[in-house]
Amino acid sequence: MSQISIEARGRQAGGKNVNRRIRKAGSIPAVIYGPGKESIPLLVNPGDLTRIMHSDSGQNTIFIVNVDGSPHANAMIKDYQLDPVKGNLIHADLIEIAMDRLLEVTVEVEPVGEAAGVKLDGGIMDFVTRAVDVECLPGDIPESIKVDVSHLKINDYIRVKNLQVSEKIRILTDPEIVIVTISPPIKEEVPVVEAPVATAEPEVIKKGKVAEEGEGAEAKK
Repeated sequence: MSQISIEARGRQAGGKNVNRRIRKAGSIPAVIYGPGKESIPLLVNPGDLTRIMHSDSGQNTIFIVNVDGSPHANAMIKDYQLDPVKGNLIHADLIEIAMDRLLEVTVEVEPVGEAAGVKLDGGIMDFVTRAVDVECLPGDIPESIKVDVSHLKINDYIRVKNLQVSEKIRILTDPEIVIVTISPPIKEEVPVVEAPVATAEPEVIKKGKVAEEGEGAEAKK
């Protein structure tokens, strides 16, 4: 794979009005910095950085930054800002990368295959942890860490310590954290129909008897 490079131009740091004019002209403000170095304000093409962010390696992509036509440094996208309404890129922070120094990055975990517990028993795969932190040289950063889930049955799981990676990569995330688990299928509850409660019949007042008793009482007077 050929090395990616982007073109940038040096700029004078300015306020919101200056940055607004920069964006209107088709560029965005950016800065590049490295260990022990002062940050350098830049103008970059937002399309170049957007394509990098949407590539397979995303923010872990290493690319060359050419400043005013001359190669400046290998870099990665450290941080960025999006327009809260339109969602387009409006600012980026780039960090210089030394290819011979270990780097800590976050790498996505990619499940491979269809779990037996899902395919045969109707279970549900719960993808709990989608990325892990690793340490390696910049040239050894993987696009993703693949994990085979095809053997997983109901209630089986894979933890961080079960991930298989190159010996050049050291995983920093807690080894006991669960990556993926297969849960039993959700059973539909059958509604319970309650039997009608028997109620006592209301007592019927025997009017004839009462009347007779009343008449007897009148007769005694």
